[in-house]
Amino acid sequence: MGFFQDLLHTSRVKSPWLIHFDCGSCNGCDIEVLACLTPVYDVERFGILNIGNPKHADILVVSGTVNPRNAKALKNIYDQMPDPKAVIAIGACGTSGGVFREAYNVVGGVDKVIPVDVYVPGCPSKPEAIIDGVVLALEKLKKRRPEKDTEPLVADLKKAREFYENREDRQVTR
Repeated sequence: MGFFQDLLHTSRVKSPWLIHFDCGSCNGCDIEVLACLTPVYDVERFGILNIGNPKHADILVVSGTVNPRNAKALKNIYDQMPDPKAVIAIGACGTSGGVFREAYNVVGGVDKVIPVDVYVPGCPSKPEAIIDGVVLALEKLKKRRPEKDTEPLVADLKKAREFYENREDRQVTR
């Protein structure tokens, strides 16, 4: 692996970006995820950022029970995330379907739709447990390498100069 790939991988592990997806629940776990961002815990000082775009996320944090309708959205978000990626299932609902697991419209826990790396139990999960789950997911991300070639593209200056000099609109006519 090249220098730039190592640098990119190290920066992703040192400052992970999370995306939180609620499949539908009582919102107890959602409140605890947001509590991690408050001044009491302030996970942003460790470089952990909560973002809204799955194309930039390293870790997917999922809470709530999965039903057939939101299973498609969950799978879509997971597929949009770049490799390497990790998934954290939070709360009793996210890990196993919770008290709703026998309902007719519940698929089950998150692992019924996408692979899960870390399970954070609790109803609701405590912020300390959620932060510990993120640290465990980071350990898994350290061991993984991107499946795709993610080396930054470096422009060939010679080709760029030739292109710029040979453009027709660059020709000056007097």
